Amino acid sequence: MPSSRTASVVAVAVAVAGGVLLNPLPVREAGVPTVSVAQPAAPAPAPPPPVVLTPEEIEARVVPVIVTLVADSGLVDTAGTGIVVTPDGVVLTNHHVIDGALDISAVTLADGAEYVTDVLGYDSSRDIAVLQLQGADSLPTATLATSPATRIGDPVTAVGNAEGNGYPVPARGFVTDVGQSITARSSTDGSRNRLSGLIEVDAAVRPGDSGGPLVDATATVIGVNTAGNADSDPSTPPPAQPRSYAVPITTAMAVVDQVRAGRTSSTVHVGDTALLGINVTNNERGAEVLWVGIGTPADDAGLEIGSIITDFDGAPVRSSTELSERMNAKHPGDTVSVLWLDDHGQSQAATIVLDEGPPR
Repeated sequence: MPSSRTASVVAVAVAVAGGVLLNPLPVREAGVPTVSVAQPAAPAPAPPPPVVLTPEEIEARVVPVIVTLVADSGLVDTAGTGIVVTPDGVVLTNHHVIDGALDISAVTLADGAEYVTDVLGYDSSRDIAVLQLQGADSLPTATLATSPATRIGDPVTAVGNAEGNGYPVPARGFVTDVGQSITARSSTDGSRNRLSGLIEVDAAVRPGDSGGPLVDATATVIGVNTAGNADSDPSTPPPAQPRSYAVPITTAMAVVDQVRAGRTSSTVHVGDTALLGINVTNNERGAEVLWVGIGTPADDAGLEIGSIITDFDGAPVRSSTELSERMNAKHPGDTVSVLWLDDHGQSQAATIVLDEGPPR
C-alpha cells in the first residue's frame, strides 16, 4: 500500500472475447434416458500485450491531441495546456489555469488552429476544468485510461506548453508513488489548494504544463499534470529529484462527465459563474467579508468589509465554505436573499440579483 505524504509544490500554470458453450446432440443408449452433456466453456483468449512505443512515437501520438491555452484575467496572462477529449472540442485542463479568466484562447497542436474558448464547468477542489472550443469539429482526441491501474515504476511522459512558449515539450520519468496528498501553490497568484489522490512522478513538469497529459508507455493518458517542484528560473539550481503530480484521468473524467451532464454539486459548478462581489473568511457567526468589489451586487446591497453573512438564499451560513458551496449552484441573473450582521451587530437583509463573473 503506497504511503500518502504531504508535499508543498507549485501548481504548474504560467492533460473480450467471451467463451463459447458447446451443446452436442443428445446421446441415446438402450434403456438409458436421453441426456444433454454440456462441455466446459472454452477459455477466453489472453489479450495481446500492450505495444510499448518509443519516446518519438509517444510524442507523435500525444502532441496532436493537446492544445496550448492562454487565460487573460485582465491583469496577467496565464499559460497552460489542455487535452482534447471529444472531436467537437471538449477540452480538459486544470482549474487553476482558467481561474479568474475573462478571456481564454486555445491553439490546437494538430493543425495550429486558434479557437475562442468557453468554460463549461469546473471543480476547484480537484483542480479540473472543462472547456469548449467554439466551432471545433473532427479534432483528434486523446486515448484515455479507463481504470486506475497506474503502478509505481511505470515509465511516463508529461507533455505540455512548458514555460508558455506555445510548443510542446516532453518530460520523461517514472511513477514514484500514487494516492498522494499535496498543498499546491499557484505560480500566478500564490493561492493554495489542498489536493489528494494524486500520481507522483519524477518527470520535470514546469509552469505552462498544467492541464497537459501524463501518458504511459502506450501513449494512453493516465493523468492531468497539475503541480511540480521544477523551477522555471534558470538562475535557480534544479532540484536533485523532480517531484511532479497529476490528477488521475479517471478522477478528471468523472468531473467532465458530471459537467457535460449538467449536474452541479457542492464542488462542481456548471455553466457561467455567478458573481456576488466579495471575498470571505470563516467567522464563528458565519462568513466574514474581507473585501467588497466596487459596483458589484454585494456593494450595491450595502455589504461592507467586516459584515458577517449569516444566511444565504434561505439557508444558514456557518462558514466561508458553506457560502462558496451555495454560490456554486447559482448562475448569473439568479435572485438570492442575503442576511448579515453589520459592524454594529445589527441584522441587515437584502434581495440581490447575481452578476456574471470569471470562473472561481
